[in-house]
Amino acid sequence: MIREFKNESYVDFSQKENRSWMEDALKEVASHLGEEYELIIGSERLRAPKHFKSINPSQKDEVVAIHQKADKELAQRAIEEGLKTFESWKWVKPEARAEYLFRAAELMRKRKLELSAWEVYEVGKSWPEADGDVAEAIDFLEFYGREMIRYAQPQPLVRIPSEKNVLVYIPLGVGIVIPPWNFPLAILVGMTSASIITGNTVVLKPSSDSPTIGAKFMEILNEVGLPPGVVNFLPGSGAEVGDYLVSHPKTRFVNFTGSKAVGLRINELAAKPSPGQIWIKRVVAEMGGKDVILVEEDANLEEAAQGVIASAYGFQGQKCSACSRAVVSSKIYDRFLDMLVERAKRIKVGPAKDPENYMGPVINEKAFSSISEYIEIGKREGRLCFGGGKVEGNGYFLQPTIIADVDPSSRIAQEEIFGPVLTVIKADGFDQALQIANCTEYGLTGSLYTQDREKIERAKREFHVGNLYINRKCTGALVGVHPFGGFNMSGTDSKAGGRDYLLLYLQAKAISEKA
Repeated sequence: MIREFKNESYVDFSQKENRSWMEDALKEVASHLGEEYELIIGSERLRAPKHFKSINPSQKDEVVAIHQKADKELAQRAIEEGLKTFESWKWVKPEARAEYLFRAAELMRKRKLELSAWEVYEVGKSWPEADGDVAEAIDFLEFYGREMIRYAQPQPLVRIPSEKNVLVYIPLGVGIVIPPWNFPLAILVGMTSASIITGNTVVLKPSSDSPTIGAKFMEILNEVGLPPGVVNFLPGSGAEVGDYLVSHPKTRFVNFTGSKAVGLRINELAAKPSPGQIWIKRVVAEMGGKDVILVEEDANLEEAAQGVIASAYGFQGQKCSACSRAVVSSKIYDRFLDMLVERAKRIKVGPAKDPENYMGPVINEKAFSSISEYIEIGKREGRLCFGGGKVEGNGYFLQPTIIADVDPSSRIAQEEIFGPVLTVIKADGFDQALQIANCTEYGLTGSLYTQDREKIERAKREFHVGNLYINRKCTGALVGVHPFGGFNMSGTDSKAGGRDYLLLYLQAKAISEKA
């Protein structure tokens, strides 16, 4: 009997024993830094002519791991292996496929602190952020396993006496999974597990900023006995192998999470049929956001300030759901801005392995430069209230930054920054606040802090985001609780972690038999 789904609990690092265990995990992982990993195609572990290094963003001269840089020839082999394996994997019963996911979830629980430690080193997540990411990965395995069993049950149809009719869900084929670095285990596992639990096979191209964490997931899949070729691990350049995989005539679907620019390119490439292609490729895309929290004059300002700070600076603002705009009622604007600045001043920034640091580094030099450029733009377009500079250290450290008095149509208020930069905008009334909230090309997450029931009901109707939160922060979606995905240029509103999500990897077949 499969127990009812329940979200994985978080580790309490305030407990001395848990802190000690995490320190041990960090030391153990540190002893394996700099090792080389192979790519995996079917049962083969291969090396490519070229390789690349994964770097610790907290210590930029420290190599986390060395990975293979796949080329088109290896990408072709991976597609072929996925096609071959699909012919057997698609017939495996959903209950049996689910068992692989459940066993992987259990193994991930046993390795939870180790996996968190890898995230601390490879992407600069703080201890709680890394633990939350691993917990979400476990949730995806458990939730999607149960969901596929539900989809495999008899589906309700209108009955007629002259026929016996059934509707069944069948898999699509070989899919390309292209996850991001910012949730290097959770999103990678969610995208991959959804693809394979539905009977598809996968070519997994991890982010070049977090390939080691993907390799650790492959170790888990191997340990639980997942048949070779169901998931093929192919690190490499997006420009070289990414485009090739997306355009391949045997690719049936593409599952992508990342920037708007790359997501639109993938959508464009996938929409154009290649010679020999006999289907319309599906694209599941979760892209960017310019997320906003509205704070009204009747809100609990302490809770609102805490929610804005957590949403803006958790994992250095490197979340598609991060709050990058606070739209504040003019009646409390100055007071609330002071509250934000006071809290931002208390944030400690430094290497992610130190649990005293709330903020670690941004992911790489390119991100550091891009965010720094936006801060300079913000200084011209608004008033710098706090931050705006580099933090000393051998990593990509930036101060939490607050820029106030920003025009809603300015670049700093319209473009995704993906870093620890918060713009604060004044609103004269709730009508204007809603108009500002909806005035970007994105529509991912948003929050409203107010005690006014009429405003809450209006926000439910008019606040155009895929995930709307009332009197709480705009980050931290839970699998099964907050199905996640946005509108407009934020993607295809795929609702990861929701009851509709697996339909994206299935096709429905109606069968009628005369009685």
